[in-house]
Amino acid sequence: MKNIHALILAAGDGKRMKSKHPKVLCRVLFKPMIRWVADACAESGIESLAVIVGEHGDEISAVLPDSVSFFVQKERLGTAHAVMCAREFLKKNGGDTLVLCGDAPLIDAAVIRDSLKLHRERHNAVTVITAEVDDPGSLGRIVRDGDRVKGIVEARDCTPEQLEIHEINSGAYWFDTKKLLEVLGRIGHNNAQQEYYLTDSLRLLSEAGEAVGGFVAADADITLGANDRKDLCRLNDIARRKIIEKHMANGVEFVNTDGILIGADVEIGCDTAILPGTILRGKVVIGEDCVIGPDTLIENSTVGDGCRIDACRIYQSTLHNGVTMGPFCHIRPNTEICDGVHIGDFVEVKNSVIGDETHIAHLTYVGDSDVGKKVNFGGGVITVNYDGKYKHRTTVGDRAFIGCNSNLVAPVKLGNRCFTAAGSTITEDVPDNSLAIARNRQVNKIGWMEHKEMKD
Repeated sequence: MKNIHALILAAGDGKRMKSKHPKVLCRVLFKPMIRWVADACAESGIESLAVIVGEHGDEISAVLPDSVSFFVQKERLGTAHAVMCAREFLKKNGGDTLVLCGDAPLIDAAVIRDSLKLHRERHNAVTVITAEVDDPGSLGRIVRDGDRVKGIVEARDCTPEQLEIHEINSGAYWFDTKKLLEVLGRIGHNNAQQEYYLTDSLRLLSEAGEAVGGFVAADADITLGANDRKDLCRLNDIARRKIIEKHMANGVEFVNTDGILIGADVEIGCDTAILPGTILRGKVVIGEDCVIGPDTLIENSTVGDGCRIDACRIYQSTLHNGVTMGPFCHIRPNTEICDGVHIGDFVEVKNSVIGDETHIAHLTYVGDSDVGKKVNFGGGVITVNYDGKYKHRTTVGDRAFIGCNSNLVAPVKLGNRCFTAAGSTITEDVPDNSLAIARNRQVNKIGWMEHKEMKD
């Protein structure tokens, strides 16, 4: 579908959230609420997007793509007033415009597409997205005449009969943009709040003989927003459950979901098991036949097929196939770990490439290094990459053996099939097929302790 645009209302502050930041920046599963809404628009095929912001609009623009347009609502005078602030955007684009709330993150691309299809098939001037709920409470009721929507009545203004209606307003609308512009200036503020309500546009369009319709979303959760931290926690719980169920449907195994948090942008292959306490956030891709967890955090990283990751922290890195790791490993950004690598407990790797089938035992730090294939690191090895002013790289060739408690002082290069003796501090390059010993000969001081004890 062509010529479709969206306008997100996001001028609210964070006072009820007890936050110094705009409300729409509060996070659901690690992602700002407004980013959920913007991503749903992008996935649905929206061609251009504008956001109405308030005093701290620069914070909102920082989390959205550069292609988004921004308009400032200097005074918060209602939803219709917010839309009025974007007249320039509406006049420029025409077509159909979707108006959404930036603090209702569970809207999805399928609802956006399906509601637009109904909107155009019925030639509606406006189509409100609605849902049926068991307890409408204080939410606005949808008053219908067959397929047509007569209006939206706030709960406090409902008659007893209208209070029995269970179809409620989501706050999202498709408009024929030209017809919206025709009535936008006629919306008044003769109400208790002295505000301009976008819901009045439905009445004005209906009175003008235009078609006003409603699309009932199958999932009522798309109507949910967040005004305070309690609401936000509820949204997190709902989003968490939905995402886990989606991955279950795709063949991912969950023995128990305790403590598991998976972001909206995570991809997981079939037959992978996600164990309790695992957190996957940002752009994470995990292959098939893996076991992730327990108690593992992966952020903005890629994990290949057949990996076993136990109680580790992995940031902005790539793991290839068949990697085993943990427990208690820290993989810092810009690390690439190739096929079949084994990393034992209490190992830290940073800004390095680790070649195929290399083993890094335990209690080891590998930083700013290029490591070949089938290398063996003993326990307690340190790459000394910082001289107090600059970082330097270490290079280790294929099939090298790095003895326990070796210090590799960068910049240094160790050749293929070389060997460092345990306890060595390597400051010079080591040729291929060589043994490097860099330690003093042992000296025993006979009777030294007796002398020390006399002095004590």
